[in-house]
Amino acid sequence: MKHPQHELPDHLHDRFELVYVHQGSGTFFIDKTLYDKKPGDLFLIPGNTVHRAFPEEADPIVSTAVFFAPALMEGGPYDDGRSLLQGFDLARRQSRHRFELPEDLRQAIESGLDTIQAEHESREAGYRAAIRLELGRLLLRLGRYLNRQFADRPADSLHGPSWIRSALHAIDAAPEQPHSLTAFADAAAVSASHFSRTFKQFTGMNVTDYVNAKRIIRAKELLSGSDGTIADIADRCGFASIPHFHRVFKALTDTTPSSYRRGHAAADDTNERRELPPPRR
Repeated sequence: MKHPQHELPDHLHDRFELVYVHQGSGTFFIDKTLYDKKPGDLFLIPGNTVHRAFPEEADPIVSTAVFFAPALMEGGPYDDGRSLLQGFDLARRQSRHRFELPEDLRQAIESGLDTIQAEHESREAGYRAAIRLELGRLLLRLGRYLNRQFADRPADSLHGPSWIRSALHAIDAAPEQPHSLTAFADAAAVSASHFSRTFKQFTGMNVTDYVNAKRIIRAKELLSGSDGTIADIADRCGFASIPHFHRVFKALTDTTPSSYRRGHAAADDTNERRELPPPRR
């Protein structure tokens, strides 16, 4: 489990994230949407998704978070690993990340998470296989339910002022463009200070940091899926110089663009599998 003092710092990771709320209240900004957060809520966050939690001080959040590489759900006993990730596929496709579940499924998820935690703590022989199997079973049941219940439903509506929503959509559609606080404030007919304050309350980031995060998400896609040079990718993602690109990339990913590309190339060549990171406490 993780408590509010153990929230992850700002960074962009490739791992998928499943968050189940046990108690407390707050809000959760994911991609372009601000969600309420309450006991029993389940959040599915695909890799490289901007997100930030805002717990209520008077009613702090206690949640369980599981981080894993998608490759963990492929190979071995899983002939069709993508079927285990169908819940995350739905979340990305619909830009829907919060799900309210029926009581029986909530109990099953809580039981599965308890089993994963117990296996990790015991470290008995075969505990990694047991964690992988339990997570696969949980994801399969969850994905089937979500596709039955939510496949044809509209995504959650966005909260916040319309001018904040417009700015988020503009940045998401073209992060490489020279977005500026002044231009957004002028378009919204509000002062720059008011726009900046509201944007940060909504997303947890200022405009520049949010734009950079979206640019780095795009850069990671190009580094792993194209043969473009580092300089070309930096330019295509809106960075004015390679040093600036390196600084921002390193700050948000804890690695350099070249190292990130080499890591993905090595993974593709060896078909390596990454183990489940330990649950956070």
